[in-house]
Amino acid sequence: MKLSDIRKQIDRLDGEILTKLNARARLAQKVGQCKKQAGEPFYVPNREEALLAALAKKNKGPLGEKDVRAVYKEIISACIAQQTHLRIAYLGPEATFTHQAALKNFGHAPLMRALTSIPDVFAAVERDEADYGVVPIENSTEGAVFHSQDMLVNSELKIIAQIFLPVSQCLLSNTPLSKIKQIVSKDVALGQCRQWLLRNLPEGEWVECASTALAAQQAAKKPGVAAIAGTVAADIYGLKVLARDIQDCVKNVTRFLVLGKMPSGPTKGGIDRTSIVFSLNKDEAGSLEKALMPFSTRGISLSKIESRPSRSQLWEYFFFVDFLGHRDDKKIAAAMKELELRCTFLKWLGSYPETQA
Repeated sequence: MKLSDIRKQIDRLDGEILTKLNARARLAQKVGQCKKQAGEPFYVPNREEALLAALAKKNKGPLGEKDVRAVYKEIISACIAQQTHLRIAYLGPEATFTHQAALKNFGHAPLMRALTSIPDVFAAVERDEADYGVVPIENSTEGAVFHSQDMLVNSELKIIAQIFLPVSQCLLSNTPLSKIKQIVSKDVALGQCRQWLLRNLPEGEWVECASTALAAQQAAKKPGVAAIAGTVAADIYGLKVLARDIQDCVKNVTRFLVLGKMPSGPTKGGIDRTSIVFSLNKDEAGSLEKALMPFSTRGISLSKIESRPSRSQLWEYFFFVDFLGHRDDKKIAAAMKELELRCTFLKWLGSYPETQA
């Protein structure tokens, strides 16, 4: 078959796809009218995940599942824009990995608002200055993001979705590698690249800042300064990529949370994750083991447990626990009710679709 004939077929298919997309958008408008009358949220992460999972099962290739998800994320984003104009707050400035995670989850249709700190993201959603917020919660090599954990304890916002983003760290600067005197980045990013920096820039001074994007801004303004950030930051701030993939662990993934005022319902035909935080009587021996007993006796799988000082009382700790299942599940509800009797403090942080890293 001639190239020209193949292109004619592609053009014909593109026309059919466009017609179908607009038909979908018109249906989305009707859905939006129904949601507005019923007072329901326009962004429904459990419905979205169920739709994407169903498409993945139907997919016969050659497009891979990640490709199908990426395409449909943008389609869904454009269709939601037919219903309402979503406002998304994220830890900025532009080109941070949090910004990239927000785009991965919500697509390019919403209004993205970069904020300078994690508390600012929480506050924007709480004050209705944004519909949803996106913050980092943990990295596969550096562990928890404590500012996010601390905010979750006191905020009334709920976790309604999670995002996993592979992180490729790069060294960015307009100064040659041999003349770099200072390396600037977020503390987590510096930690992720520790061994590379010690081998390649042993005399370089490490300077922490609020975000990788802010580091890129500083490197663009100061000779002799390099930033650790992603390639998107290099493009936006006009920097050269001196070295790619400098993180010590090849499989470097950061997990982000989507925060909102209304909780997410159970995912039809899928798996959910629930996050809680609790504290125990520090003087009681074996209190943590006893607290977790309601989960083990019911066969509930714990996917994460981490402790953090409460900062309110000396030697008091909060335990952050994730487990599979939704709070509305009967055995989950029973386990949490039993756990509450054994805690001095218990808070449900949210139940949301369990997505893959």
